[in-house]
Amino acid sequence: MADQVAVLAGGCFWCTEAVFLDLVGVRSVESGYTGGQTTNPTYKEVCGGNTGHAEAIKIAFDPEQISYADLLDIFFATHDPTQLNRQGNDIGTQYRSAIFPQDDEQRAEAEAGIARANADHDGKVVTTIEPKADWYPAEDYHQDYWAGEGQRNPYCLAVIPPKLAKLRKSYQAKLKSQETLAR
Repeated sequence: MADQVAVLAGGCFWCTEAVFLDLVGVRSVESGYTGGQTTNPTYKEVCGGNTGHAEAIKIAFDPEQISYADLLDIFFATHDPTQLNRQGNDIGTQYRSAIFPQDDEQRAEAEAGIARANADHDGKVVTTIEPKADWYPAEDYHQDYWAGEGQRNPYCLAVIPPKLAKLRKSYQAKLKSQETLAR
């Protein structure tokens, strides 16, 4: 079976990218922008909040190794889907919690994923399901940020390790290797 694509927005893309890179079946994770009206937006433009884009990640994955439903469950477990247009100190629509299904099957899975998350969050999930939109890769320095600059960035050091701890605690069987646990 061919690889599939999932597009998710859960706040800062540096922080969501780090989580999904560690999963079995995930081929690649690209940080970028989607869901807005500006063509080829820059990081500065998106951070300004006027383009309509969300900071998002595009995950290429092997559905025989990890399902779209599993990706959604991990997405909901590693960010706060009850915060409208923010994640922690990142505030604005560019940090919204959103799912961008690539087809009708993913849309149905997204609806089911939100229902599962709502059961865990007393019905307070504000994650939206938005139409598939043009994808714009973020600038090169944003890609695989945690593995490089991120581990020296105080913001990332405060936000990413707790997300990775949640991943390791609840989804250990889905991690690529025990080497991941040492990071």
